[in-house]
Amino acid sequence: MTHPAVRRRWSVPMTGRDTNEANRASTPLELLFDLTFVVAVGRVAAELAHSIAADRLGAGVLSYLMLFFAIYWAWLNFTWFASAFDTDDVGYRLLTLLQMAGVLILAASVSDAYEHGGYGGTVLGYVVMRVALVAQWLRVARSAPHLRATALRYAGGVLVIQVLWVGWTLLPWHGSAQLAGFVLLVGGEMLVPWRAEQAGETSWHPGHIAERYGLFTLIVLGECVLAASNALSQARAARTGVASLVVLGAGGLVLLFGLWWLYYLREAGEGLAERRNQAGFRWGYGHYGIFASLAALGAGLEVAASAAAGDVAAPNWVVSYAVAVPIAGFLALLWYLNQLLPAPEAGQSQPPELPTALATFTAVAGVAAIAGCAAFWPVWAVVAAEGLPVALLVANSVRRSRQPQPAG
Repeated sequence: MTHPAVRRRWSVPMTGRDTNEANRASTPLELLFDLTFVVAVGRVAAELAHSIAADRLGAGVLSYLMLFFAIYWAWLNFTWFASAFDTDDVGYRLLTLLQMAGVLILAASVSDAYEHGGYGGTVLGYVVMRVALVAQWLRVARSAPHLRATALRYAGGVLVIQVLWVGWTLLPWHGSAQLAGFVLLVGGEMLVPWRAEQAGETSWHPGHIAERYGLFTLIVLGECVLAASNALSQARAARTGVASLVVLGAGGLVLLFGLWWLYYLREAGEGLAERRNQAGFRWGYGHYGIFASLAALGAGLEVAASAAAGDVAAPNWVVSYAVAVPIAGFLALLWYLNQLLPAPEAGQSQPPELPTALATFTAVAGVAAIAGCAAFWPVWAVVAAEGLPVALLVANSVRRSRQPQPAG
C-alpha cells in the first residue's frame, strides 16, 4: 500500500497559498524555469544587435518589441500563478516542464521571425506554454470552489486568445495590418487577468512577486554584462582601437552597476502588500518596459563595441541612440513604478535615497543630449559618457541617504 504522504505528492489540491506566508522565497523550480528565459532573452537581444548593426533599425526594433512581449508575458503568467498556487507536486512540476519546452521552442524561432517575419514558431512555443497554463487553471477550478469562477475565466480567456494568436499567424497579412492585429491581441492578453481577478482575487504573495521581478531584472542585466565582456574580448584581439574598446567595456560595466543600484533602492514587497489592488497590475505590467529596456541596452552596447572596432554599417548616431534610448526608458519607467508604491509613514514623505522626479528627468535629458554628440565625438566616447547621468543619480542617492532624516 502506498504511503498517504507519497500520494499527496503526486497531486496536492490547489486551494491557494497564504498571502502572508513568512520567508516566502523563489523555489529551485522557479529558478530553473528562469534559466530557459536566459536563452530566449539572449537570442532576442542578439538579433536586435544584428539589426542595429546592419542599419535595419525600424524592422529590428519592431520585431524585438513583439518577441520580447511574448517572452515577458509567458514569464509573467507563470510567475503570478506560481506565487498563488505553487503546490510543487508531480503534476505541477510536469506542467512546468512543458512550459519550459515552450520557451525553448520560442527561443529557437527568433531568427526566423527577425529575418523572414515568420512568427509561426513563436506562436507554436506559445501554444505549448499556454496549454500547460490552462491545465493549471483547470486544476485550480477543481480544487478551490471559492476561486472556481476566477480560474475558469483565466482558463477560458487564455484559451480564446491563444486560438486568436494561431489565426493571426495564418492570415495573409503583413505590415500595418499585422501590427494592428498584434496590438489588439496584446490588449486582449492584458485584459484576461484583470477580468478574471474581478471574480475573486488570487492569493499572490507580494514579497515573493517583488523577489521574482528582481531576479528577472538580474537576468536581463546579464545581457549588459555579456556586452561589456565582448567589448573587452574584442580589445584583446584587436590591433587598433584597443583603448577605445577598453573604455567602452569599463563604461558598460559601470553603467549596468548604476542601473542595478537604482533598481534595488526600493524593496517593493511591502508597498505591493499595502497597495495590492491599486498598484499590482500597473506595477507588474510596467516591468515589460524595464525588462525590454535592459535587454535592449545590452544589444546597444554590443553594437557600440562593434562600431568602435569599425565593423558596423549603422551611422554613429544610430549606435549612440541604441544605448541612450534604453537608458532613458529604464530611468523614466523606474521612477513611474516607484510612484505607484506608498511612501514611508509619518514624516518621511519620500524615501531619501530615491531619485526625485527632477533628478530623474534631468538624467533622462542628459542621456539624450550626450547621444546627440555622436556627430562630433567618436562613438565609444559618447557611449561611455552616457553612463555619467546614471552615475550622478547614484551619487545623489548616496548623498541624500547620509542626510539626517526627520523624526517619525
